[in-house]
Amino acid sequence: MENKALIEELLEKGKQAGFEDMEVYIQGSSSMDIKVFKGELDKYTIADGEGMSFRGVYNGNMGYAYSEKVDSSSVDMLIEGAKQNASVIEDEDKEFIFGGSESYRKVESYNPELEKVDTSKKIDFAMELERVALSLDERVESVSTCLYGESSGYSVLVNSKGLVLEDRSNMAYGYISVKVKDGDDIKTADRYVLSNDFSKFDISQLAKEAVDEAISMIGAKSVESGDYEIVLRNDVAASLVDSFEGIFSAEAVQKDLSLLKGKLGEQIAVPELTIVDDPFLENGMGSTGFDSEGVATVYKKLIENGVLKTYLHSLKTAKKDGVEPTGNGFKGYKSSISIAPTNFYVENGSHSFEDIIKSVKRGILVIDLQGLHSGLNSVSGDFSLSAYGYLVENGEISRPVNQITVAGNFYKLIKEIEMIGNDLEFILPGNIGSPSIKIKSLSVAGE
Repeated sequence: MENKALIEELLEKGKQAGFEDMEVYIQGSSSMDIKVFKGELDKYTIADGEGMSFRGVYNGNMGYAYSEKVDSSSVDMLIEGAKQNASVIEDEDKEFIFGGSESYRKVESYNPELEKVDTSKKIDFAMELERVALSLDERVESVSTCLYGESSGYSVLVNSKGLVLEDRSNMAYGYISVKVKDGDDIKTADRYVLSNDFSKFDISQLAKEAVDEAISMIGAKSVESGDYEIVLRNDVAASLVDSFEGIFSAEAVQKDLSLLKGKLGEQIAVPELTIVDDPFLENGMGSTGFDSEGVATVYKKLIENGVLKTYLHSLKTAKKDGVEPTGNGFKGYKSSISIAPTNFYVENGSHSFEDIIKSVKRGILVIDLQGLHSGLNSVSGDFSLSAYGYLVENGEISRPVNQITVAGNFYKLIKEIEMIGNDLEFILPGNIGSPSIKIKSLSVAGE
């Protein structure tokens, strides 16, 4: 274990200063960003960061402090900072240092081969991605954004109760946004790939998907206002799920910020809907064997066959509800514990995307929702979002559609799901996913 002597020094001095239970958390990360523009390298940056936090129980309260220096010069400052912090804490729900779970499942989320790929190949990837996109169709006017990025990180958690945990992960992504022009009609589209396996970065596929989608939107116009059958493409469904993921947080429930309060064991969605938090998902960007409190993560179904089964818990919220923690207490070295999912997704259904489209008599396939951070209310579940996609008539896509607003309520929506696809996809940053979903009806404002 790196920094073993530093951690021992911090815990020993903390004990001498009067702390009872203590925890040291060290976190480091590195990243690389490559951007190309018009065949030239427009940006190439490498960044590294590291820091450590100390928290401990002092006079009955949990005190917390952090430093961006991972060395002995930070020890005294961390201890004094945590003492001062503990003296002003007035939270009635006491935090505590966890002694450790009975066992931890080993999770592999670090691929050393990614960092062995020469940087020149990663630059070539971005260069070639831009070149291929520009060559696919004469209507491709420009590639506005073409990126390759990767990051890696590690964390070490050690506490005075004998718990020692270490984790390491890495990931990379490629992203392209293209602009096409046909007369005065200009459309854009973007696509991405996400993995820690560089061999999965398919330039031709990524470029073609972006260009095809942009061209398919040429000639788009609005539709008459009314209620339509709605198909949310997998990435769009994932974006909507992402926006409402916070309602499953036990902290939100306990603070009356989620209408899921008091609904455990109740049927809140159609029987076909199951939502999972899976920390062991192979190649999952959120895969980990433990959370930032040292609690072993567990696979769990939050909604199973439409029934609400559990919330996501930290140690504090679990203690308050008298239940077992779920391993969802996460933090950075600069932040205190908050509740977050690992790999959070809607389970695949049994329908192909093509079968879902064929089932639509008169509806809209939505391929983009805009304003997800301002056009919805995560407490009430209401949303009203600009969107675009395609009009679907008698089971076939008939034409592109834009300048529409789709409105509804998330809690009602999950009761009106008619079909769930088998095309699960995760969206950036990579730990929230969904297959395509068909909804009975939503209000669409258009012409």
